Amino acid sequence: LILWRTLGGLGVGAASVIAPAYIAEVAPANVRGRLGSLQQLAIVLGIFAALLNDALLADVAGGAAEMLWFGQEAWRWMFLAEAVPALLYGVFALTIPESPRFLVDAGRAKEAANVLRSYTGIKDTAAKITEIRKSLSRESNESLRDLRGDSLGLKPIVWVGILLAVFQQFVGINVIFYYSTTLWRSVGFPESQALLTSVITSITNVVVTIVAILLVDKVGRRPMLLTGSLGMAVTLATMALAFSQATIVDGEAQLDQPWGAIALVAANGFVVFFGATWGPIMWVMLGEMFPNRIRATAVSVASAFNWLANF
Repeated sequence: LILWRTLGGLGVGAASVIAPAYIAEVAPANVRGRLGSLQQLAIVLGIFAALLNDALLADVAGGAAEMLWFGQEAWRWMFLAEAVPALLYGVFALTIPESPRFLVDAGRAKEAANVLRSYTGIKDTAAKITEIRKSLSRESNESLRDLRGDSLGLKPIVWVGILLAVFQQFVGINVIFYYSTTLWRSVGFPESQALLTSVITSITNVVVTIVAILLVDKVGRRPMLLTGSLGMAVTLATMALAFSQATIVDGEAQLDQPWGAIALVAANGFVVFFGATWGPIMWVMLGEMFPNRIRATAVSVASAFNWLANF
């Protein structure tokens, strides 16, 4: 299980690095923030699909540990279902073009012009290609050495990216993303209702991420991050207070009312603040905050720290 999850993790890790860098390279400046937010929308849609799929399979089998098809437990089919979006991702990846920046660097200016015209709506492709050539002429091949600086060995902007990526995980969102079913069972829901509640929470996450996409280029990144931090602090403190009232029954936490309802509302409030701010905006900022000459390398390092913090 660990071996195959590691292999899958390599694929997910590569996608999480390449996607924001690719979006930043192909997106027109006036919509770059909104398009960068699609990275997080894809993540939360995936979480929603996974939780919905798990709830349906568990419902059909009568429980996650019960036998489903071909003598295999439902939880094994939950893992197998991951192959479907992975295959779709591979197929759709065949249909996207190389970024204009890559094509210009490779001496394929005509192809770059076609991509700029078809995908970004730029009319004066010659001027844009000249601009790309000028930026490329100021750069050399990227490496980790380019990130070196005077602030504890790295450039200050790289530290900002790393800390954004780390704190996006350290806010505690994985309590909800990874352990939501266990969380709701401790509040008093049976397994089937706990799975359904997790689906509802993930729908909330999708909706507020869409709200973030609509707001990010109007409100700005910093105000949204500050608002999200305050909101998450309040809702997490409320959750902590509620669970401090829990009693342990057969090794599991149990919450009596009204603390169960308070924990449920606070958890969903936390998801709202995360999904509307830190969730998508961290990816937007990683895609656009670094100078072109270090963008790919810096995004890779920051994304690696994001997954390390996740672990």
